[in-house]
Amino acid sequence: MDEQTHTESRGGIVAGAGETLTRRTVLVGAAGVGVAALAGCLGEDDEDAPDPITIDADQACDQCTMQIGQHPGPVGQTHYDDPDDVVGEDRPAQFCSSTCTYSHTFEQENAGHDPTATYLTDYSIVDYDIELDDDIEEISSHLEADAFAGVEGLTLVVDSDVQGAMGPSMIGFGDADEAEEFQTEYGGDLYEHEDVTSELVMSLMG
Repeated sequence: MDEQTHTESRGGIVAGAGETLTRRTVLVGAAGVGVAALAGCLGEDDEDAPDPITIDADQACDQCTMQIGQHPGPVGQTHYDDPDDVVGEDRPAQFCSSTCTYSHTFEQENAGHDPTATYLTDYSIVDYDIELDDDIEEISSHLEADAFAGVEGLTLVVDSDVQGAMGPSMIGFGDADEAEEFQTEYGGDLYEHEDVTSELVMSLMG
C-alpha cells in the first residue's frame, strides 16, 4: 500500500501519510443476470446443497480469467452436478466478482447447466476493510469457505461508491439492516436475489 492509500475497517482505521480519518461503518450486497428471475437458475436453497469451499488465491476466475486472490471485492462460486461439463474439471466454478458469478451462471443456464448452489461473499459475517486508493474506494475480498452464503439469503447493494474486482460491484449482506446502513453510507441500490436481471449485470460491466 502506498502513502496515498488508507484502510478503513469495522475495527478501526489505518491511515497513511499522517492522515486523520473518521471511522465509518461498512456493510454489503450482491447481483445477478437474466431477464428472468434468478431463483431457478442460481441453484436450489435446500439442505442437500453442497457446502462452499475455500477459493485458492491463485485460482483464475472461470469467467474473466483474472487471478481471484489479486483483486478486491466480493467473490463467488457455483456448484454443479456435472462440473466437468461446465469448467472442465471436477470442482466448483469460481469467480473474482459477483458480476462474473452472475454472468457465467446465466450463460451456463442458457446452455442447460443449472447450478445446485450459488454462493457469494456475505459481508455481514466477515471483518472487512474498505481501502481508498487513487480516489477509488474498494472493499476487501474474502476467500475462506465460511465467508460465503447462498445468494437466496443476501440483500445486495448494487453500484455503490465502493468497487470490487470488476469496478462497479454487487455487495451482499446476510443482514438486511446492514445492507441498508451500507447503502446510506456509500450509495447504490438495494436488490433481492430474485430481482437481479441480465440487464442490471450488463449495465455494471459496460
